This record gives sequence, C-alpha cells and structure tokens, in this order.
Amino acid sequence: MESKVAKIIRAVIMVILTVVISGYMLIWIMMPTNVYKSTWLPKIRAASLSTYFGTQGSTLLVNTFPVLFAAVLGCIYLHLGKKIHNQGDSKRRGVGVWRKRVILKGLGIVTLTELAFLIMFLALLIWSFSTYLLVGFSKITPQSAAKKGQQLWEAKLDSAARRLGFTGNICLAFLFFPVTRGSSLLPVFGLTSEASVKYHIWIGHITMTFLSAHGVCYFLFWAVTNQLSEMLKWAKIGVSNAAGELALLSGMLMWLTTFPRIRRKFFELFFYTHYLYIPFIFFFVIHVGISYACIMLPSLYLFIIDRYLRFLQSRKGVGLVSARVLPCETVELNFLKSGGLRYTPTSIMFLNVPSISKMQWHPFTVSSSSSLEPETLSVIIKGDGSWSRKLFQTLSSPSSLDRLHVSIEGPYGPASTSFSRHDTLVMVSGGSGITPFISIFRELVYSSETLKCNTPKILLISSFKNSSDLTMLDLLLPISNAPSELSKLNLQIEAYITREKQSMTTQNGEALPSYNVWFKPNLSNSAITPVLGQNSWLWLGAIISSSFVVFLISMGILTRFYIYPIDHNTNKLYSYSSRAVLNMLLISISIVITASGAFLWNKRNCDVMERKQLVQNMKGTPDSGFYKTDREVESLPQQWLAQSTNLHYGERADLKRYLFERKEASVGVVVCGPKKMRHEVADICSAGLADNLHFESISFSW
Repeated sequence: MESKVAKIIRAVIMVILTVVISGYMLIWIMMPTNVYKSTWLPKIRAASLSTYFGTQGSTLLVNTFPVLFAAVLGCIYLHLGKKIHNQGDSKRRGVGVWRKRVILKGLGIVTLTELAFLIMFLALLIWSFSTYLLVGFSKITPQSAAKKGQQLWEAKLDSAARRLGFTGNICLAFLFFPVTRGSSLLPVFGLTSEASVKYHIWIGHITMTFLSAHGVCYFLFWAVTNQLSEMLKWAKIGVSNAAGELALLSGMLMWLTTFPRIRRKFFELFFYTHYLYIPFIFFFVIHVGISYACIMLPSLYLFIIDRYLRFLQSRKGVGLVSARVLPCETVELNFLKSGGLRYTPTSIMFLNVPSISKMQWHPFTVSSSSSLEPETLSVIIKGDGSWSRKLFQTLSSPSSLDRLHVSIEGPYGPASTSFSRHDTLVMVSGGSGITPFISIFRELVYSSETLKCNTPKILLISSFKNSSDLTMLDLLLPISNAPSELSKLNLQIEAYITREKQSMTTQNGEALPSYNVWFKPNLSNSAITPVLGQNSWLWLGAIISSSFVVFLISMGILTRFYIYPIDHNTNKLYSYSSRAVLNMLLISISIVITASGAFLWNKRNCDVMERKQLVQNMKGTPDSGFYKTDREVESLPQQWLAQSTNLHYGERADLKRYLFERKEASVGVVVCGPKKMRHEVADICSAGLADNLHFESISFSW
C-alpha cells in the first residue's frame, strides 16, 4: 500500500516538474523577442519590484526560483523512488524508449533522452542568437547610427557584440548542471553526472566561443571608434568592462587546457588551471551585475551546494582496511563503510591520496556491492596513468604498509538499476572495462544466494591484452563475505587474451602471484558514511530550499536597510560591483550555514560508532603486511569461477555470434571498454536482426 501511494506521489511530482521545466524553457524562448522585453518583462518587474529585492527580484522569480523548486521536487521524487526500490517494486520488463541508445557520428553512443536535450539546447541557441540579431539590427538605421557618431556597420558591430554576450550567457546558465555530481535533476530523467561530463565539455567550448567572439568584437569596435580607453573602464553603475576582460582572460586560460591533446598529456596543468572557474565566475558577475547574473544563477547555485558538501565529506580520512594487489598493476582498495551507506552497481568514487598528490582527485569504479558487503566498500584502480602507477608502487613497497591516508568523495551512481529484469545478461568488456561489471556480478550473487531470487543467466565476454590481466577475474568475488557456494548463479566467462598465444608464467612455471596488504587501524580515520545520512535526498532538498530562503531574507534586509537608503537618499546610486560582491557573499554564507548544519546533524551520532566499527573490523585482520594469495582453486567459489571460465589465446571474440545465439525473450547487453568495442556492440544490437537485444553502454572516458 505504501509503495502504491509513493508511486502516485511520484507521478504527480513528475507532472509538476514537466510543467515547471516547460515554463522555464518558454521563458528562455521568449527572452530574445520584443514581446518579452516590451510586454512580459515590464509586467513581471511591476509585480516583483520592491524595496527588498529591487530589479533583481524579477530575475530571481523568473529564472532562479523555478529551477531550485524543480530541484527540491526532484529530491522528493528520488527519495520516494529509493523506498520503492528497497521494497523490490522497481523490477520492470523491457527498457523505456527514452533510455534506448543510438550512435551518432561525433557524439558517440547517446540515449534518446540525451539526444532530445541536446537538440533542444542547440535549437535554443540558434533561435536566441538569430532573434537577438534580428531585433537588434531592426532598431539600427543610418540616422540612429549618425546620432552616436558611428557608421552603420559600426553600430551593427556594437549590437552583434552585445548579442554574442547574451547568447554566451545562455550557455553559461546550463554549464554546471552536468558536473553537479549529487544533482537531483539529472537522475529524474535517467541521467548521471559521470555520463554527462561530455555535455559539460561541449557546452564549455560553445560558451567560450561566444564569449571570446563577444570580447573580440568589442575590442575591434573600440579600436575603430577610437575608444580603447573603454577597456580600462570599471563602471560603478552599469557594465564593468575591465571585470569582463579579467573574466574572459581567466576563461580562456582555462579553455586552452581543456583540449584533449593538452588535457591528456598535461593532466595536472589542466586540473589546476580548471580552478580558474572561480575568478571567471566572480568577475563575470561583477561585469554584468547581479541582476542579470541571476539568469545563470540556478545551475551555479546547485553546483556550489554540491561542491561544498563534497568538501565537507573529503575533510576527514577514511578507514582503509586492506588492498588486493594484482600482477597486472591493478589494485582493489577495501574501505570500511557504515551499514547505512547504500549505492547502486556501476557507481564511482573520487579518491585523493595526499602522499601522491595533495590536490589531485581521480574517479574509480566501485567494485563492491552494498548488499553483499555491508561493512566494506571496494574500488578498483588500474595502473594506466602516472598517478595510479605511483599508487601501485606505494602499495607494492614494504615501507608503506602500516597505513595509507585516503580521502574520498562519493560514491556517485545511477538512482537505480534493473539488470535483473532480463532473462540473460551479456556483459562485454575490454581491459579495465570489466570493473563496473564486478559490482553488477556481486549484486547478482547477493540476489541469488542470499535473497534466493531468480537472476538472469550471465555471459561475461572479456578481452585482455596479456595473460597477467586474467587475475582481474579473481576480483569478481570479494575478499570476505563471499558465499561458500554459488550453485544458483548461471555464469559463463569467455576470456580472450589477444596478444599472447599461451599463458605467460614465471621462471618456476607458476602463475604470477597476487597479494593482500592489510593496514593497521587508525582512529583518526572514519568509516565511509552517507554525507547527508540515510535520507540524503530529503536533506539535500532541505538545504536547497532553506539556503535560498536564508539568502532571500538576508538580501532583503541588506537591500531595504542599507542599499535602498543610499540609492534614494543620496545623489548617487550604490555601486553595482559592490552589490554583486555582497550578493555572492550572502549566497556563500547561506549555503555554508545550512549545508554545515545538515552535515553536522547527520554526523553527530556517527563518530563513536564508526570508531568502534573501525577497531572491531580490524581486530580480526592480520597484522599489516603482504600476504601471498595465489589463485586458490581449492576454495569452492574460486573453483567454481575457474570451471566457468573458457580461455582463448591469440584471437578476438566473435561478438556477433555470441549475441545472435541468445534466443531468450529479453537479453540485456552491457558493454564497457574501448570506443571501437562499444560502437561494434551498439551496431550489432541496433541492426534490427534481433529484437530481444537491449543495449546499454558504460563509459567513464571523456
């Protein structure tokens, strides 16, 4: 009964969300038109103008409030969905049409939902820029240009430069949505932040293209009209040109390092220069004024909340119990976690190891199942870059075995998964692409062996370069809490080693060994807990709404009793720059107060329990050190894995044959690996030769 009520409430919320977001998009569509400027905006300002909010009130009402309201509704929607999922009512047959994936040249594999949003965004940009130009040019005549002492083309250049800035602001308004990891808006539409990073990249390129063109056109305009002194203008009232130039300089320095060749070759340079987004936003708000900046405020507001919560979570080290070190330069880190932390398969977690780099954070796949392993959380790290190789070397060195300080952010993942809805689940991986499938496999092990649920047949097709990479298959089972038998799970593994004709062995003819590294307990560390407790979505909704209310109240008081008297009782208006700085300060203070309160409230009763759990879990572990763990085929689970595995050397998998051989009514096909492999599997599933194949792609590369 409770789940039925929750479903009804979720349906009502989805209707309201659809109406609110449609109205928000209608505002964006109408904003460039004369109707909006001459009819809608005056009425909105007349209704919202007050001594407490001033002209800023209209943009807060029209542009900021709807998105924050939708974000709060999204939190309630996801909280109710979590309750339904926990009661086991989320199992569905088939895949929603909007989750189906298509391949587009230049875009890769995208869902229909992502494609729809992308098309609408590009259409909005084209419509806005063309309408802005038409409306702006229609007001320019030879006579109006002559009154300003300008030629006709100079007046049009001035107008075009301004309109380029308007369009760039549209891009900026959507820039932070994809990178808000704890977003309540993305999961409502079946999207995740890690899969949406590519849209942040594209929007960033478009934003900087428009804003750079905006700046270049104005530099050209000032040069031809002998007004180069305007470049140094920091206006007290109106637009501050110098602030805009500082914002553009920060943005361009950040933009230059985002191109793939520079980002991949000089990752640290990219990483550190990306913090220039702070001065970029700061000077941008001063440049345009806080009233106009409220147009792009919603996504930034949600991002700031998310970023501050991540900061709070990452301040304290977490309890690292052990590490499993594989010969293929791969490690599995096992952390202590609270039993109340729940996450879905294919989640990721961001790690920082100060002994390697104090500033760098890197995302890694969570390999554990919160159901099968209620007290530990594991991540898998493949040594593909300099940072991960240094970590592997650190864990392989006896001098650093006592403890390793690690900070985390996350985990983050989809709101729910339903891999068990299919009759057969085919997982295709290449190299380290197997890591998200390990969490899926462990979740299915729990459903099969503990809950005694019917689970799909599992076909795992993995391609590796070298035979040493085969040890990654050992990670399918956790170090502890693995069932003694796996009789109910129907598993078939087809492992392909493409660069070798036979297994590579040591000089003694034995397989390359793996190691477990155990760490000493450290009471200064804590278990990984939900950053906002069990009801995290409700707490996030409370932070969004309460912080915005605190901001409105504090801004209203400041405006009414400080800024308003200066504007109306003196001969000069209050500085726009000062007003912008005060508003940014009030937003930051409001978020810090409310988010800190929510975080500390949920953390208050956990510290003592976490310490007891940390000591209790580590008392039963060996002393810190190396423990050789060759592939223990004598244990029943490992023996079962070995018997379920077929090895193929010197060849590649015939994916078309494997997929078309599946005759079950519903076959889920999940692929994670190189781009070429993902596109090959997508082409097979979308060829229309087999209606029972339901394709899904997992990619963390950007």
